[in-house]
Amino acid sequence: MKRRSLLQSALGTGGLLSLGGCALNPLGQEVAQLTRPLNERIEAWMQATTPVPEFKRNQVEPAALLVNSFNGIPEINLDNFSLTVDGLVQQPQQLGLSTLGQLPQQEIVIRHVCVEGWAAIVAWGGVRLADVLRLAEVSPLAGYVAFESADGYFETWDLRTALHPQTLLATQMNGAPLPVANGAPLRLTSPLKLGYKLSKWITAIHVLDTLNPHRLGTWEDQGYEWYAGL
Repeated sequence: MKRRSLLQSALGTGGLLSLGGCALNPLGQEVAQLTRPLNERIEAWMQATTPVPEFKRNQVEPAALLVNSFNGIPEINLDNFSLTVDGLVQQPQQLGLSTLGQLPQQEIVIRHVCVEGWAAIVAWGGVRLADVLRLAEVSPLAGYVAFESADGYFETWDLRTALHPQTLLATQMNGAPLPVANGAPLRLTSPLKLGYKLSKWITAIHVLDTLNPHRLGTWEDQGYEWYAGL
């Protein structure tokens, strides 16, 4: 059974109501806040830590991946670019592209799914987010990560999904360097989240113990579902 079908069978109508984003929940944001911890545990249990089945490289659909941005494509100087990793960590990091390139690299061939109704199979290459967070020595008190982007986009994730072995900071797309329009030099990719969770042009990662309910994400603050799992 698909995850969403299983949730529907297990939780019934009341559960589905709580799992939806605030825009879909007629009882308002207060109910969403109360039910979020349970929803997170259910989603995390269903995702576990096992790899998601991938596609073959010859199934990639280059023309199907649409280009969109929140605030236009930012200009980033790659010569002095560095990724900040801070917050609840023992060893805050400033990581240049050369340092990231020295970490173990992985390619995943997965379906990118947009909430607008389109999807594309893409081969993403890059470093596991878990490896980057491991360098920073995340505190056992941490539960979430926040992502800042050069275009002003903002996102927050649960730490469990961030540490999944198929969650990458991508620098490659379909065997070539990641195009600027698709988020270069660094973008998030994962088979576990909808497209609006997959930030482009990432410049900073903040490790958190709790979420600010008034700053969950660029689209979440406008009513989109926070977890946005597939």
